[in-house]
Amino acid sequence: MLHYSVHSHPTSKAWVTFVHGAGGSSSIWFKQLREFSKHFNLLLLDLRGHGKSRMQFSNVFKKKYTFDVLAEDIIAVLDKEQIKACHFVGISLGTILIRQLGEMYPVRVRSMVMAGAIMKLNLRSQILMRFGNICKSIIPYLWLYRLFAYIIMPNNNHKESRLLFVREAKKLYQKEFIRWYKLTTEIKPLLRLFRQVDIKIPTLYVMGSEDYMFLPSIEKLVAVHKSAQLSVIPYSGHVVNVDQPDQFNKHSISFIQNFNR
Repeated sequence: MLHYSVHSHPTSKAWVTFVHGAGGSSSIWFKQLREFSKHFNLLLLDLRGHGKSRMQFSNVFKKKYTFDVLAEDIIAVLDKEQIKACHFVGISLGTILIRQLGEMYPVRVRSMVMAGAIMKLNLRSQILMRFGNICKSIIPYLWLYRLFAYIIMPNNNHKESRLLFVREAKKLYQKEFIRWYKLTTEIKPLLRLFRQVDIKIPTLYVMGSEDYMFLPSIEKLVAVHKSAQLSVIPYSGHVVNVDQPDQFNKHSISFIQNFNR
């Protein structure tokens, strides 16, 4: 089972589950804990091979990673904690996992806060993925990860986010990085399905105004999905919860509270 931590609220019955992205860990939510814990019970996960879940799966689980399998990991934790349904907050690739959970277990997902959401790969990101596929077994994964971090988060005000994700990525193994990277072969058809189907779960996309690789596709998606809304945070890049935590917390908590009454 995934490593996770629970932060209980003395009176609230509402749960918020945080799902980080590839190469990260539950530690990336450190700027959210204080504010969110004032209102909700919190569940923070380390995905397979990441954070403190790294040692648990490095030798035991040999099968290919899929988004279905990774979503089931999260459901297993919810079942253990007897959480029937909760609000989900995700970043980057974590938003894909949350959306997959919405497809597989819609009654378990009360709402979705999707930060730095990935719902379509533009030309630049597709070239980046192809380059990574060619080089993933040749070049040390940390070199690739640093390159990706600089391309996705290029500005000076994204520096904290870059350093945080590179620091967390150092905790991965090369084989673990390759297993996760192979998920990219599933992404394009999966994202096409997500764009075509509005699953009617209340969704808030929180995007940085400088998230140039992924914001344009989210703007188009929100225009056609009636269950979705968009908050664009100024002076922020892809990792909006780190770049502008106060604004991220304000918008996200308000959204969840509206659907928790």
